[in-house]
Amino acid sequence: MPELPDLTVYVEALEQRIVGERLERVLIPSPFVLRTVAPPIESMYGRRVSEVRRIGKRIAIGLEGSLWLVLHLMVAGRLHWFDRDAPRGKRAVLARLDFASGTLTLTEAGTQRRASLHVVEGEEALRSQDPGGIDVLASTLAQFAARLRSENHTLKRALTDPRLFSGIGNAYSDEILHAARLSPVLLTGRTDDAAVASLHAAARTQLKQWTDRLRQLAAGEFPEKVSAFRAGMAVHGRFREPCPVCGAPVQRIRYAANETNYCARCQTGGRLLADRALSRLLKDDWPRSLEALERD
Repeated sequence: MPELPDLTVYVEALEQRIVGERLERVLIPSPFVLRTVAPPIESMYGRRVSEVRRIGKRIAIGLEGSLWLVLHLMVAGRLHWFDRDAPRGKRAVLARLDFASGTLTLTEAGTQRRASLHVVEGEEALRSQDPGGIDVLASTLAQFAARLRSENHTLKRALTDPRLFSGIGNAYSDEILHAARLSPVLLTGRTDDAAVASLHAAARTQLKQWTDRLRQLAAGEFPEKVSAFRAGMAVHGRFREPCPVCGAPVQRIRYAANETNYCARCQTGGRLLADRALSRLLKDDWPRSLEALERD
């Protein structure tokens, strides 16, 4: 799922291309993607784009008359830009927005159709699209600590809860926790002040650094290589590869369709966190420490 760094670069690219332009029409080849009926999408035609915002993991395109078109890419949704009269790609398109300057398309990989498009009117309706998480980059340490400790969850769950923090998902939470040298399963209620300060600093640093890297990767073009797996990541998507800090093999915890990646030596004092499926299968044969794993 595109997270804060990817979405920020998307927003910046859209600002350069569509702010001040008129939305000529919207085509919806896949009707399921449009989740609202009022106001009708046709009411947006001919209106100029006034601004583009990131709202959590959503992108909101504001038009004259306080109308908003809100895109949620979910896991596999991606945006593509085609300049006026440029040949369009062959991907199956869920939605197409035509402007005088070019065309924005929404696609989604795979068979699950989870990406969505909402049309809303007014700031209050737009706020209803916001899960309420705070922007870590704009937060003080006190604000971050209060939000982190507002509910007792694991650090991994807290960072990825959109009601607590804005725009952080599976990928960057792994990178943040590794940079802070904290276990993903440490409970927020047991996290001392020093650990909270480390987590806040790591979150700000990682999100800033990755946003800058993705800007450089896009190099002024519309970002096309949006992915949860990036070269240069320390642990996310790097199961069994060496940790760039200590060289120990990166570990993982799998659950449903997701996994958490971490370094046992850097983050858990060498202790391996139980993978539900494997630990249940192996029982007493499940290694409890990095040393035991290496001996095996």
